Amino acid sequence: MPSEHNLHALHSREVKLLRETINQLLVMAKMQVQEKDKSDAFGLLIMQLREANQNLVLATFGAQDMQASAEATTVRQTEFLAMLAHELRNPLQPLAMANDLLAKKVDLDPQLVDVHGVIGRQVAHMARLIDDLLDASRVSSGKITLQLAPILLSDIIASAVEVGQASISQRQQVLSVSMPKDALVIEGDLVRLTQVFANLLINASKFTHEFGHIDIVVRRHDDLVEIAVSDDGAGIALDIQPFIFDLFTQGFRSLERAQGGLGIGLSLVRIVTQLHGGTVDVFSAGVGFGSQFVLQLPLSSLAPPSQDMQAAPAACALPRRILLIEDNADAAEMLALLLTQDGHHVDVRNDGPSGLRAALDAPYDVIVCDIGLPGMDGFQVISSARAALPAPLPCFVAASGYSQLGQFDRAGEAGFDHYLVKPINIDTLSKIITATVPR
Repeated sequence: MPSEHNLHALHSREVKLLRETINQLLVMAKMQVQEKDKSDAFGLLIMQLREANQNLVLATFGAQDMQASAEATTVRQTEFLAMLAHELRNPLQPLAMANDLLAKKVDLDPQLVDVHGVIGRQVAHMARLIDDLLDASRVSSGKITLQLAPILLSDIIASAVEVGQASISQRQQVLSVSMPKDALVIEGDLVRLTQVFANLLINASKFTHEFGHIDIVVRRHDDLVEIAVSDDGAGIALDIQPFIFDLFTQGFRSLERAQGGLGIGLSLVRIVTQLHGGTVDVFSAGVGFGSQFVLQLPLSSLAPPSQDMQAAPAACALPRRILLIEDNADAAEMLALLLTQDGHHVDVRNDGPSGLRAALDAPYDVIVCDIGLPGMDGFQVISSARAALPAPLPCFVAASGYSQLGQFDRAGEAGFDHYLVKPINIDTLSKIITATVPR
């Protein structure tokens, strides 16, 4: 009996040990399954990460390709707009010169005064549209630059009124300007700020009925100046106002009163104002209730420009010898006629090589040279002439349809003394000519 009892106890221990071993094996098997599941999940995760990384690499290359394509498109667009502006300005040049000639004949027929005015306004309008095209490119690419200097606000407003007066007078509108008596100085770019307020005035005139009213009110607020340009014209729809300063945005136009423009002017107003550290806002109760544009600009602590300008000496009226190098035959003929009527002796050449030969063969006081010429461009002509001619050198004037800043710099490097953008302002050219000392 004792041995049987011992055998039973031994059997029980072995069964218990076997059960424990089986349980351990089951736990180990379960752990192995879990590890395998983890390994499989980890492998799947690695595969997903590799796939995501490949997609990211492809997306990065795609984004780089898209950026390069966009940059190339922007460059092509800028080059196209520059070429388009050049090609549009070329036919404007003879039109503007012919109109200047017509101005000398208006006493022959009373109707010529109106004809002269119509042509002048339309040429100026076309020139502004061309400038707007180029400014749109500069705005989108962020390439608007400023030439800062202390300026009297009164000078800016006066220049803008001078630009917008033709449109206001044509529609027989009433313009009033209210300014403080104190001189207000702004550190800014006179040309760009004049463009800002001229755009606002021309817009106000364009969308205001005949005999309507336009007001410019200037108020000082501590270190800021507020300029409000208001009209009692067509107004601006409420749903358009949040986007009125966006590029290519235009307000309502009825079929009976379609107005020109590219929707660039107000965008330029905002950009230039912001570049000067200012703000611009629009206020209108809606269509038919007029509109008001309010600009705020920081005042400058710099001294205002000297007001005691000495009277400039009278320009010397002696005739000058002028060489005109221009491949547009109509433009060359009209400008030569104008300069000849002013008493100057003018020779004309229509390509670069013949223009250079003429410059070297005879002494000239002024050489007016186009940039885009057959045979040799204007840069090559003038740099060659400047290198070969003895002192004193003639005054070299560029006449070009290109208005990019790079062209101005390149013209200076080539040896030009002045750079005029077509259509040339004949008064500006005349001042340059008369300021030149005859050789």
